[in-house]
Amino acid sequence: MQQEQINNLEILQFELLKVKSLCHFSTTRRGGVSEGNYESLNMGNLSDDFPENVYENRKRLTKAIGAEANNLFVPHQTHSSNICLIDQMFLSLPPEEQQARLRDVDALITNQPDIAIGVTTADCVPVLLFDPVRNVLAAIHAGWKGTAAHIAAQTVHVMQQAFASAPKDIVAGIGPSISPEKFEVGDEVGNAFSEAGYDLAHILFRNEETGKLHIDLWEANRLQLIEAGVIAANIEVAGLCTYSDADRFFSARRQSIHSGRMLTGGMILSAE
Repeated sequence: MQQEQINNLEILQFELLKVKSLCHFSTTRRGGVSEGNYESLNMGNLSDDFPENVYENRKRLTKAIGAEANNLFVPHQTHSSNICLIDQMFLSLPPEEQQARLRDVDALITNQPDIAIGVTTADCVPVLLFDPVRNVLAAIHAGWKGTAAHIAAQTVHVMQQAFASAPKDIVAGIGPSISPEKFEVGDEVGNAFSEAGYDLAHILFRNEETGKLHIDLWEANRLQLIEAGVIAANIEVAGLCTYSDADRFFSARRQSIHSGRMLTGGMILSAE
């Protein structure tokens, strides 16, 4: 990923997703107005941060990418594998109904230009999918539960069904999140991945000193995208650890419940 400065916001961008028809972003914790544990660009509105600070932070982001503030859609995430389409029908609904449909959702897909979508994370894996042929964008929140439930692969399937996307055309970015070296888990998590059909030899290892299991969520999501038909060369893994880099990233595991959130997403641009 490359770092960009847009209106004093520090934004990270995938090399593979730098195309004319898409504006995309993965925020850091720099460039906002929040204070304390949430300093400074907290994008999560389900924290103890002041709501007006989160609103201002999101407003700064939408201004930086050229979007209207009310055209940014972020789901109420619950570590599910539920997916919501942000299509013409969704946009025709009243705001209250839109918000209702965004509850208990962990991935968004849109084919609508000038509509920004994103997911919030603070150690969980943000995944972006873009089909430049059909102009379809998806933003996915993949914690360990969502990863075990194959939410990234399911999102590819919905893109196929709803918008006729071909997996071979999809370009993917796996964003900043907790690294396998820092993601220590209990045996029950390893069992969940085994029951979900993963080959544990590729995504799990045990620390010889601590005896604890570690899961590689980056590789788990990469492998399921490949299994869904995405070409390996079209997948970019940021390899940036949110737990280890306290200066740039929020981390729920490092900061407990008093953690802000980054926002990873994008906006399809109108044809010129």
